[in-house]
Amino acid sequence: MPEPITPPPLPVTWRPRKPRIVAYSSAAVIVLGSVIMAVFIAEPFKLPDRLAIVAFGCAVAFVLHLLGRVRVEADDEGVTIVNAARTHRYSWPEILEVTLLVGDPWPKIDTSDGHTIGAMGIQGSEKARAARATAELEALVRERGEAREK
Repeated sequence: MPEPITPPPLPVTWRPRKPRIVAYSSAAVIVLGSVIMAVFIAEPFKLPDRLAIVAFGCAVAFVLHLLGRVRVEADDEGVTIVNAARTHRYSWPEILEVTLLVGDPWPKIDTSDGHTIGAMGIQGSEKARAARATAELEALVRERGEAREK
């Protein structure tokens, strides 16, 4: 049986490393590429076409920003899960369980209202880091929530 993890001091924020780097560097390359393309594109493309190219590059960069900003924040009041499209806030008693199975893209958080939410801020692709973050979050849930030792 793995050794129990002690809960980290609050507040704590878990963010993925590699996916953030990939998202923001890709966004920068796409915006820069769209600007360069708009400047050097040949006629018959006019100013509105060039602006549309840059706008499209910025729209793609915004989607990448949504993917790069994901995180899980824990404080004295509860947990905030910032996923790509939505932000969820749960108090400690609302969280029943946190699980990360081998091969899962991110941990699943079971709540008292019967919902299960993915916590994209802890990326399963960062295996050891994800396991540690999930164990820390689970320890906080056991310490502060209504879920008790198994």
